[in-house]
Amino acid sequence: MSALIEVDNLVKHYQGVRAVDGISFTIPRGACIGLLGPNGAGKTTTVEMLEGIKEPTSGSIRYQGEPLGAKFRREAGIMFQSTALQEFITVRETLRMFRSLYDHGVALDELIDACALHSFLDRDTRKLSGGQRQRLLLAIALVNDPQVVFLDEPTTGLDPQARRMLWELVRDIRRRGKTVLLTTHYMEEAYELCDEIIIMDQGRIIAHGSPDDLLARHFHDVVLQLPKADFTAGVLPQLTALDCGDSVEILTSAVTDTVQQLLAGGVSLDRLRIRARTLDDLFLELTGKELRT
Repeated sequence: MSALIEVDNLVKHYQGVRAVDGISFTIPRGACIGLLGPNGAGKTTTVEMLEGIKEPTSGSIRYQGEPLGAKFRREAGIMFQSTALQEFITVRETLRMFRSLYDHGVALDELIDACALHSFLDRDTRKLSGGQRQRLLLAIALVNDPQVVFLDEPTTGLDPQARRMLWELVRDIRRRGKTVLLTTHYMEEAYELCDEIIIMDQGRIIAHGSPDDLLARHFHDVVLQLPKADFTAGVLPQLTALDCGDSVEILTSAVTDTVQQLLAGGVSLDRLRIRARTLDDLFLELTGKELRT
């Protein structure tokens, strides 16, 4: 796939802080790219520069080979993490208002279908549920029929059903050939939706690749999970078990041997669970487990 957006040696300084520290990457046309990182990693600043909201200190961002400008603004759609909607008007009126800002865009009926807005078109924006509000904000981001869509934490605060519905809407966007840049704290969301993920920490890119490739590159084991009550560490000193509260986790690349050791040690396997490594594991492996504020 050809590059839609090219980022070269991007830097952003604030007073005493190098928030983004010389990062480079490309966003292929038609791909979904996930930008992940702990709080303070620099991802929000990066996205705001990509959206044209903040100016870089140095480096360049090119859209279809050109600096960000009028063409980019016409062809980009943004769903911000937090957006204030006009109050005392309906969803239908909100869509008409935003559609009127563009010479070119999607027909409102098509947008209403795409984002499943029919059931609350005449509802005041103040009375929307979390999922309904996010679907409206997604529709607003798509109103100009953008080539690239920025989704900033689109499912934060949603229940599992609403979150999966929004995932399907994002997949529909992809099927229409659009390019998506997604920021999220939900690793499952990144795995399900993204062709590639970029993990940032301390202003730098520390990992970049497809979810499966990154997992294969960093891990060669699986996780055995047992309730702590079923596992006695003193019986099996040769196994390293990680304390995870009410459970323990044993990392192993030799499942059969490890299970045999557990059985030989008298450990009950009735509640044993075996899982593959996940993006959550990778995220913690690369960025650490300390709380970021």
